[in-house]
Amino acid sequence: MQSIATETKNREAKSTDHKKTQVDKRFKTLDITIKRNHYRQDALIEILHKAQESFGYLEPEVLSHVAKQLKLPLSRVYGVATFYQLFSLKPSGVHSCVVCLGTACYVKGSDRVLTAIEKELKIHVGETTPDGNVSLMTARCLGACGIAPAVVFDGAVAGKQEPEMAVIKVKTWQEDKE
Repeated sequence: MQSIATETKNREAKSTDHKKTQVDKRFKTLDITIKRNHYRQDALIEILHKAQESFGYLEPEVLSHVAKQLKLPLSRVYGVATFYQLFSLKPSGVHSCVVCLGTACYVKGSDRVLTAIEKELKIHVGETTPDGNVSLMTARCLGACGIAPAVVFDGAVAGKQEPEMAVIKVKTWQEDKE
C-alpha cells in the first residue's frame, strides 16, 4: 500500500513540475514578444494575440503579467481584452464554430443556422459545451458575403450553409469525441 501511495505522490510531483515548466515556457514566450515590441504600450493588442496563442485564452494571471510588463493599469489591459471579440477570457473548446451574422448572411438565414446549432449543442453564443468539445461564437461579418450564410468550422470557412448542414458538422465533432 505504501509503495502505491509513494508512487502516486511521485507521479503528482512530476506532473506538477511538468506543468510549472510548461507555464514558465509560455510566460517566457510572452516576455520575448513584449521585449521584441520594446515594451511599447501601443503594442498591447499584438501582445495579447501572442498571449492568447500561447495560453489558449487570456486568464487573469496573464492579463496582470502583461499589465505589469507594459506598465499599464490592469483595467486598461482588461478593457482591451474584453472589447475585442477575438480575445477570450475563458478556455475555448477543442472545436470552434463561428456563425457570421453580417447583413448578407443574416438575410440569407444565418440566424436559423445559429438557432439550430444552439439547439443541437444546448449552449448559447459565447459558451463552450460542458465537455469542452465545442465553442460557439458569432462574427459581425466574415467578409464572405458572396457565399452567405457562412460559418467557420475550426478555421475553415463553409459557405451557403443550411441549418441541417451545420448541425451535421457539429454532430460529427460530438461523435468523434466519443
